[in-house]
Amino acid sequence: MKRIVVVGGGAGGLELVTRLSKSLGKSEKAEIILVDRSRTHVWKPLLHEVAAGVIDKSSDGVDYRMHAVKHHYRFELGELTHINPDDKHIVLNTLNDEKGHEILPERHINYDYLVLAMGSVCNDFGTPGVKDYCFTLDSLDQAEQFHRALLNQLLRINQSEVDKTTLQVGIVGAGATGTELAAQLHHIANLAKAYGMPDMSSERLNVTIIEAGKRILPALPEKIAGSAKQALKKLGITLREGTMVSKATEEGFITSEDELIKADLMVWSAGVKAPDFLVDMDVFETNKANQILVNKHLQSTIDDHIFVIGDCAGFEQEDGSWVPPRAQSAHQMASTAGKNIINLFKNKPLETFTYKDYGSLVHLSRYSTVGSLMGALSNSSMFIEGRLAKLVYVSLYNNHQFTVHGWLKGLMTLLSRKVSNIVRPKFKLH
Repeated sequence: MKRIVVVGGGAGGLELVTRLSKSLGKSEKAEIILVDRSRTHVWKPLLHEVAAGVIDKSSDGVDYRMHAVKHHYRFELGELTHINPDDKHIVLNTLNDEKGHEILPERHINYDYLVLAMGSVCNDFGTPGVKDYCFTLDSLDQAEQFHRALLNQLLRINQSEVDKTTLQVGIVGAGATGTELAAQLHHIANLAKAYGMPDMSSERLNVTIIEAGKRILPALPEKIAGSAKQALKKLGITLREGTMVSKATEEGFITSEDELIKADLMVWSAGVKAPDFLVDMDVFETNKANQILVNKHLQSTIDDHIFVIGDCAGFEQEDGSWVPPRAQSAHQMASTAGKNIINLFKNKPLETFTYKDYGSLVHLSRYSTVGSLMGALSNSSMFIEGRLAKLVYVSLYNNHQFTVHGWLKGLMTLLSRKVSNIVRPKFKLH
């Protein structure tokens, strides 16, 4: 029996494993293995909500091992360290517990087809101090670390005897993650009053977003950025556009003009890249963003048995641009790669991947949702905001749930989430 190994259980990887298991795993035409260094999947566009504490992995996450049992594949907890294309095997690092005790030794897993779907990590551009003092939101573990630090700071401010003491948060990068997190923090500061912190409110929160570009949301249309900017300013969030950060310190961020922007909590969300070790392995052809170069079928340029999807895939389009590292890109790549792997088993021709931009959405907590939808028959876009934009935003998450769980289980999961949102606290306190 041939073996398909997928490394990375993000939006693209988990959807791909589900598709392959349904088509090949259930009928025992292939053995499907998913490898991830985390035990739980949370849709990456929601990590800022985990960080703020408005959603919980226990209700909004997917346990890989339970999902594997129900969907006819095998889950391996571990971190990829090396790939050997000649012998067709991957190497997983030793798995240790929190005290450094070995749980599992180094493992070698053979494959017939390998899919790399490891997503992206924050790009600090070599800025001094970022790794020492800043939080990033690349993974569930990092989001939970920020949430614990946030709770500690909220408690500190709530019990401060000085009424004017404020919690200062600095966020570098005014993309979707930075702007959405800022709005969620404003919401959380007000919620804290009803959850045992009576002296806490948004009036004691000072959030500063620092953007090196000329405007916030630089990758999105100006109309969306303008609407989001207006909403953020209304919340009292400070926007520092056209401001370069030269280093991070214990006190806050130092700008290129040697100005200190003080911060108790510091977040870096200025750009992404594929993990450095993909380049360090010296196996693949890569671009400047560390992405593995792929052909029109999403196979790596060095080996047709290795597919690459999502943020770590470098797919150059006809106009010379790269497919952007976004959830919709990963979803589309997972669909094409899944069809192509199944076609290989059926000795059918492979499909060519074509990226379609369906628009962009920014969800600013309960205050505003803005975005654009790309027309199905033309390249024009339609600006949307308010309830319609929020409905579309929610539908994207719902579609991911249906793809991962199937229609029946997906519907039950969404209904369970609705009930849970009614009865559980609106703010996670642990």
